[in-house]
This record gives sequence, C-alpha cells and structure tokens, in this order.
Amino acid sequence: MVLLEIIAATVFVSLLSLVGLALFFLKKKQLDKALFYMISFAAGTMLGAAFFDILPETVQGIGAQAALEFAFLGIVTAFAMEKIIHWHHHHHVDHQHEHKHPLGMLTLVGDAFHNFFDGVAIAAAFLLNAPLGIATTIAVACHEIPHELGDFSLLLYSGYEKKEALAFNLLSALTAVAGGLLFFFFSGAFANFESYALAFAAGNFIYIASADLMPELHKEKRTKESTLQLLLLLAGAAAIWLVARMMGG
Repeated sequence: MVLLEIIAATVFVSLLSLVGLALFFLKKKQLDKALFYMISFAAGTMLGAAFFDILPETVQGIGAQAALEFAFLGIVTAFAMEKIIHWHHHHHVDHQHEHKHPLGMLTLVGDAFHNFFDGVAIAAAFLLNAPLGIATTIAVACHEIPHELGDFSLLLYSGYEKKEALAFNLLSALTAVAGGLLFFFFSGAFANFESYALAFAAGNFIYIASADLMPELHKEKRTKESTLQLLLLLAGAAAIWLVARMMGG
C-alpha cells in the first residue's frame, strides 16, 4: 500500500512538468499574474511543511539535535548545488548563441537532481505515515508548478522547440519516481533512514523558500500586492498545518 502511495504521489508531481503547456495558451501578462500568486503560496507551503510537519516528525524519530543537524546539511547542500548551477549559467552567458544547448542541458540535469530528491522526500514521508506523505507532496507540488514553468522557459530560451522542451522536462521530472522507488527499496539498510532523509529534505525546503522564492516576492514594492503576498504565504503554511492536523499527522 505504501509503495502504491509513493508511486502515485511521485507520478503526480512528475506530471506537473506538463504545466509548461500553459505557455502555449496564456499570454505573458496572464502568466506573470498567475506566477505572482503561485510563488507566494508555494513559499508558505514549503515553510509550513518544514516547520509544522517534517521537523516535528523527525524530532520524534532521531531527536532534536540530529534533526537540526541534518536540516542544516540540507540547507548547505542546496546552497552548494545552486552555486554550481549559477556558476555554469554565468560561464555560458557571454556565448549565448554558441552555448544555448549546453545551458538547456544544464537546466535539465540540475532539475533531474532536484526532482530525484523531491521523490526521496516524498517516499521518506509516506514511510513514516500517510498524512506526512500527503503534506510533503502538497508542498512539493506547489513549488513545482512555478519551478517547472521557469525551467520550460529556460529550455525555450536555450533553443529547444516547444514540444521538445516539454518532452525533456517530463523526462527530467520523472527522476522523482526513481528517487521515491530507490528510497523505498533501500531505506531499510539504515535505522531511522526515513527521519534523517526527511530532516535533510526540510533543510532543502527551507532553503528553496527563503533563498529562491522569497527574494522574488521582495521585488514587489506596492503595498496592496505585498500584503496579498503575505496573506498567500500564510495561507500556504496554514493549508499544510490544516492537512496535517485534520489527518492526524
């Protein structure tokens, strides 16, 4: 039953890569407005999942000290990976026409690693309990929508055709399924492996929300829109809190 839950959740998250289809139908102004709402809500769900659900659950399994240490490791690892990706992006920016496809390939590789660890986080959560798995899946899904739209745009910029970009983006997203399955079959090799993996994932979530999503929100200076951003962020966190409490997590 748990294996089926993991497969269903990771396949669902992977299929969100197809949101790039929105670029076929929505005008840029409409898409920017939609992203404005999605990024705010996604930041809230990721912080809510980390602080209200994942870390409290891992503390019960491995203690506060180990949970916080592995969360810190998750933050530092996410920072290091992003630094490497950004370095390569800047390295190629001066030769845009000559290196468009390498930039797109780098995007796909980076996204594949990111999705793989999303799959690990989802599997680790479901192995502990279903409510935690559902809350983690929601947090990942809310982040994946704006993230996948950004990746799809980068692939188009890198010279890929729309259908080609959609296909490669889906293949990259399916590494979430691989991450979930591998973790499920090998998690028994170490005691409390699920809790350590989830603490690490919580660090990833905190980093993504704080370093990637919130800086985007700070670009908005208008009072009304900024207030709406805050309300959406709180709504995202509250949604995770409610899911966890209503399902007994």
